[in-house]
Amino acid sequence: MEAYFDYNATTPLDPRVFEAMKPFLSSSFGNASSFHQKGQAARHAVEAARETIADFLEVEPGDLVFTSGGTESDNLAVRGAVMEHLLKRRHLAVSAIEHQAVLHTAQHLEKRGVRVSTIPVDGSGIVQVSAIREAVTDETAVLSLMHVNNETGVIQPISEAAKIAHAKAALFHVDAVQSLGKLSVHPEDMGIDLLTISAHKICGPKGAGALYIRKGAKVQALLHGGHQEKNIRPGTENVAAIVGFGKAVELLRETGEAEKERIRKLRDRLQEGLKKAIPDIRLNGDEKQRVYNTLNLSFPGLDGETLLMNLDLKNIYVSTGSACTAGSVEPSHVLLAMGIPKKLARAAIRFSLGRFTASEEVDYALKEIPPVIERLRKASTERAHAR
Repeated sequence: MEAYFDYNATTPLDPRVFEAMKPFLSSSFGNASSFHQKGQAARHAVEAARETIADFLEVEPGDLVFTSGGTESDNLAVRGAVMEHLLKRRHLAVSAIEHQAVLHTAQHLEKRGVRVSTIPVDGSGIVQVSAIREAVTDETAVLSLMHVNNETGVIQPISEAAKIAHAKAALFHVDAVQSLGKLSVHPEDMGIDLLTISAHKICGPKGAGALYIRKGAKVQALLHGGHQEKNIRPGTENVAAIVGFGKAVELLRETGEAEKERIRKLRDRLQEGLKKAIPDIRLNGDEKQRVYNTLNLSFPGLDGETLLMNLDLKNIYVSTGSACTAGSVEPSHVLLAMGIPKKLARAAIRFSLGRFTASEEVDYALKEIPPVIERLRKASTERAHAR
């Protein structure tokens, strides 16, 4: 038996997505920039996927640029937009709980003379509107705020942030990697100028992402080469992955409220079962203002990495935070920004569920996790007494 609770890191590839991709990994291998039949078949497939995704977001297909994933889209949005407006505006505002793709881009820009403001969050992991208003000025080129935090699942005040950014004539970028398919994501209605999405968080393939760029918003290309993607993202398109992305978005229409409620009930049963068996666990993040699939818990007295490895031996797959920071010895920057003490931040585990999560997996986790916790705590106590 195994239980996969790491959907926020990556999702299983839906078999229907794989079937849609297969022709473009074999017979339909043409370059989408070629004028012959095989090339034009690839081009048609890319544009069909663009139309599917644009329709889901309720935007024009021409406003979407395909990339290699969320990290590239975040870089293109933040760095590209700041560099485009550098002569007039040299300020960037980001929240303290952004993905490293945004935070590290901000650090890179700061070394090159851009002033960066980091907007704090409260103890529940929410960026307060008053803090956004204080951070954004007449010099701000870009405000970047994630829609849903990848570690806690907490939902941020996007529409309010958009109004603040636009009142100062700043561009508003939203990382919607974790919200696509979970919440309504319609950038034009929400006042979003730049929107990042990725395929592998919605049961699509790794290696495909997109950036929505509102008409009139300008970003500098990070790469230089061919004419692909309106010269904003040159390079031969990853046709199979883009086709898979389109199919994955198409399948999101099947994720109705009943399916979301099924996943929510599984998540809540996991949370309640663990709380009953291990009363001192701590929930990290606002319990109500979060998406339905995410659960971040601290297990006092334990080290998250050690717990993760012991659960892995039981074929229970979880995370200690963002998959992009795996291997880091530092506790989660998200939890620290929320004011959670280092020891509790180090003791945190993220459970994230999704489309293929079965009730049996939750049963298995509730059976296996408490004894592992008890054993690790006992060993820790014995080591402490032996000193």
